[in-house]
Amino acid sequence: MAQRSLYIAVYDVCKPSRLRKVHRIVKNYATGGQKSAYECFLSPAERGQLFADVCAVIHRTEDRFALLRVEERAQSVLRGIAMPPVDPEFYYVG
Repeated sequence: MAQRSLYIAVYDVCKPSRLRKVHRIVKNYATGGQKSAYECFLSPAERGQLFADVCAVIHRTEDRFALLRVEERAQSVLRGIAMPPVDPEFYYVG
């Protein structure tokens, strides 16, 4: 199995129909998050596929999408009942 890295996928989509599609795509790869920011453990192939899937839906001048890699050495700061991100053994995409 390929080594996965933690990414934060964030988006701002103007049109509700595109927003629902992008939300569905990103949630398929997410292990946690809220509203328009999700934690995703991705292999290089999964990262490329997620980016391609989202780019096929969004409007280049109206919408925004960013996939930010989280440094592995970074210390997580958790508040309240937050749980640290964990890379599960497998994903079901679909």
